[in-house]
Amino acid sequence: MFTRRMLTAAAAATVILCGGPALAQDKSIVVSSTTSTQDSGLFGHILPLFKQKTGIEVKVIAQGTGQALDTGRRGDADVVFVHAKSAEEKFLAEGQGVKRYPVMYNDFVLIGPKSDPARIKGMKDVGAALKAIMAKNAPFISRGDRSGTHIAEINLWKASGVDIEKEKGSWYKSIGQGMGAALNTAGASNAYVLSDRGTWISFKNKGNLVIAAEGDKRLFNQYGVMLVNPEKHPNVRKDLGQQFIDWLVSPEGQKAIANYKINGAQLFYPNANDHSA
Repeated sequence: MFTRRMLTAAAAATVILCGGPALAQDKSIVVSSTTSTQDSGLFGHILPLFKQKTGIEVKVIAQGTGQALDTGRRGDADVVFVHAKSAEEKFLAEGQGVKRYPVMYNDFVLIGPKSDPARIKGMKDVGAALKAIMAKNAPFISRGDRSGTHIAEINLWKASGVDIEKEKGSWYKSIGQGMGAALNTAGASNAYVLSDRGTWISFKNKGNLVIAAEGDKRLFNQYGVMLVNPEKHPNVRKDLGQQFIDWLVSPEGQKAIANYKINGAQLFYPNANDHSA
């Protein structure tokens, strides 16, 4: 488990080893975020731009959304940047966060093997696609890690009239790992899996996997960012953290997000101006 103390100690050691002044201010923040923002390459694109603008270094702890919010609850992050609005609103209701800002969106896609044993290729009704997978006992990989993607998957089963915890069989495998591992497992076992589109586009080991179902409005995937409440956690670097949030939702930050593309495909769509998102 990564903690602020571990990251701070590493930074302090770097200052000492490099002969920096002992009292030098560490101008850095810890952002607890989802695996999709890291694995998609988004942070690799935008964080150097933010550091160039402000001089602030962002240290990322990439976890599933549930774990990322728990990191914020422990005070081991200054900012949380995740994608599960209901969980984010709970975080705020607990007094753990100051304010939620919408940042960007993309969507989820249902990935599956080219052989398509459930015969769902081209479906836009994700509920019908999931029920077809279940009816055929076709292999399905769940992240099972309380991530935003896992929460979305469970909600999609529920919306389809399926209580997956009660009705799952040997065809349904929960791995408790991140998106890259889930896609690798699906590829190795000719299974279906729900993925955020950003990670799917950036995933290099696609093998025989293809998009099986997409386009359902229920697959919408919104990201939000929050400052961890400094009144609960006095060690939170509120000024530096707020600078990062303000940059993300500024025209400059939003343009940087929109400009991140792989082979011409845009991975995230900024929508900080949509206050209902």
